[in-house]
Amino acid sequence: MERVGAARDLVLGYVHDLNAINEAMRVAIPSLERLADFLGLARSRRISRSGHVGTYSYSVHGAGCRFECDNGAEVDVDFAADGSEVFDLWRLRWYGQSLPEPLDVTDQDLQAAVRSLQPLLTEVQPGWFSVAN
Repeated sequence: MERVGAARDLVLGYVHDLNAINEAMRVAIPSLERLADFLGLARSRRISRSGHVGTYSYSVHGAGCRFECDNGAEVDVDFAADGSEVFDLWRLRWYGQSLPEPLDVTDQDLQAAVRSLQPLLTEVQPGWFSVAN
């Protein structure tokens, strides 16, 4: 159960950092109504596809964006068609490995952790999760 606890802490850390990034981006870019609007700004060339906003660096990719926190932790998030932030076990594992004290957890432990965090998290499609509204 200790491994699932570590995985649960990792998932909660990811959600916390994602929320902090969301808040920081909306403060720094007042026209941003939600984090998904970042894609539109990059695609319309109003911001570059990679750069810095506040203490975060970012890199826009395909359907999402990777943010790097000042402690080196990387939060990679995709955006669903409705603009909601979605992530999978790979992104959670990547986040864990990027932490100042890396956490390497199994998909099984992450899956159990995500399940234990419902209704905070919702499985929006098989293997993809979102923070509930």
